[in-house]
Amino acid sequence: MEVKIYRPSKSAMQSGRAKAQDWVLEYELKSARTPESLMGWTSSSDTLNQVKLKFPTLEKASAFAEGKGWGYTVLQSHERKIVPKNYVDNFKYIPPEEASA
Repeated sequence: MEVKIYRPSKSAMQSGRAKAQDWVLEYELKSARTPESLMGWTSSSDTLNQVKLKFPTLEKASAFAEGKGWGYTVLQSHERKIVPKNYVDNFKYIPPEEASA
């Protein structure tokens, strides 16, 4: 069985990053998702696509997958780059010669 391990990004409805610190183990899809003919909802014949396991660290998630004998792929998360800014920099005077260079 194949699984993927990743750290989800924060949702657009979050201001902080509290729930984005855990690693998620999710099963790879075995069957394609198709729209249901009656209601138009997206459906799949594989029920494992609803299972998501959360782990505090990548090591614990990979140890769980190895313990079960599953092959896994790790999707590395993009780290947040913080550029420090001062409020004073909004009002700093930059001479025209330096601004065009």
